[in-house]
Amino acid sequence: MRQRTIGDTTVGAIGLGAMPLSVEGRPDEHMALVTLHAALDAGVTLLDTADSYHWHADELGHNEELVARALAARPAAERAAVLVATKGGRGRPGDGSWTVDGRPEHLRRACEGSLRRLGVEAIGLYQLHKPDPAVPWAESVGALRELLDAGKIRAAGISNVDEEQILAAREILGPGLVAVQNRFSPAVRTAEPELRLSERLGLAFLPWSPLGGLSRSVLDDPADRTVGRSAFHRIAAVRGVSPQQVGLAWLLALSPAVVPIPGARRPASIRDSAAAAGLVLEPAELAALAEPLSPAGEPAG
Repeated sequence: MRQRTIGDTTVGAIGLGAMPLSVEGRPDEHMALVTLHAALDAGVTLLDTADSYHWHADELGHNEELVARALAARPAAERAAVLVATKGGRGRPGDGSWTVDGRPEHLRRACEGSLRRLGVEAIGLYQLHKPDPAVPWAESVGALRELLDAGKIRAAGISNVDEEQILAAREILGPGLVAVQNRFSPAVRTAEPELRLSERLGLAFLPWSPLGGLSRSVLDDPADRTVGRSAFHRIAAVRGVSPQQVGLAWLLALSPAVVPIPGARRPASIRDSAAAAGLVLEPAELAALAEPLSPAGEPAG
C-alpha cells in the first residue's frame, strides 16, 4: 500500500476507523475481528479507535479491546508496524447520546484506561476527542502535554477543532502534536482551512466519516455502479471501481497530509477502501470532483 507519515511514523495511506465495529448496528464479535484482520492483511497500519466507541453504558473501551485482541493474534513484527490511535474526552451514557469531558483529571484517567485495555506501555497516538466548552482549551491540551512528558503517549492529536485551536495546541505541544482529525468528505468540506493549516504545519490530517455523500455502496447494491448520480459515481463506472474508492482517492489527492480513516463492518468493505491507495486520479477527474455533494450523494449545487 502507498505510505503516508504521521509524525515520525509511516503508515498505510488508508487507515481504518474502527468505530462501526462497536457502536449501534455493529457486527458480532467474530465478524468484527475478521474485519480487523482483513484490514491488516490489506496493508492497513493505522487503526483509529476511542474509549467511547461502544454501545451500552457498561462497555467502556469495547472498541479498544477488539483492536487489542486482533493485534494480539498477529506476529510481533507486524504488531510493531501498526499505529493504534485512540482518543479520550467523550462518553456514551448508553442512550445513543454523546457527552464531552475535557477536564485534565478525566483525560489522565481515560489514558490510563486505554493503556490497560490496549496492553501497551505507551499509546502511539493519543487524541483529544473534542473540545469541551466548559474547560479552557489550554487546560485540556495541557493534559496531553503531561501525558507526553510522562511517556504515557508517544504522540498527540486533536479532533473536531478549528484553526485557532490547532495553533494554540501547537504552542503547547510543539512537535508532540502530529495529527488533526476533523470531519471531511465529498459532502462535507468545511474543514479545508484546517486541512491546509495542518499541511503547512507538517501535521497529518485524518478525515473522519470520509465517505459522506457516498453512503450507498456498490458492495451492497452492484447496480449502483451504473447510476450516474454524481461525478464520483460516473468516474467509478468508467474505472470499474466503487464510488467509495474514488472518494478516498480524491481525498488522498488533496494533500500528502491526508490519511483517510473509513469505517467498515465487514471484510469486503475495508478491502475495497484499502484498494483506493492504488487508485491515482487524472487531473480532469479531480476537476470534475471539485463540486461538493449533498449528504444524499447528489451535487450540492
